[in-house]
Amino acid sequence: MTADMIQDKIRATFPSAKIKASDMTGGGDHWQLVVEAEEFKGKSLVEQHQLVYKALGDWMKQEIHALALTTRAI
Repeated sequence: MTADMIQDKIRATFPSAKIKASDMTGGGDHWQLVVEAEEFKGKSLVEQHQLVYKALGDWMKQEIHALALTTRAI
């Protein structure tokens, strides 16, 4: 799993997104993400996080073991 793969997956759902993906351990399965997107406007923080989890789909079940997530509307 690479930062580019994660960014591409999220941008497929949120084309306006500005994304910073950092591999926290170097193993490709612990990530810190900062996602800013227009599509988050009017959504609560919980709803924003749920949208990101949904965008990452099955990766959240196996490939991504841990995720530190910061989201905000732009």
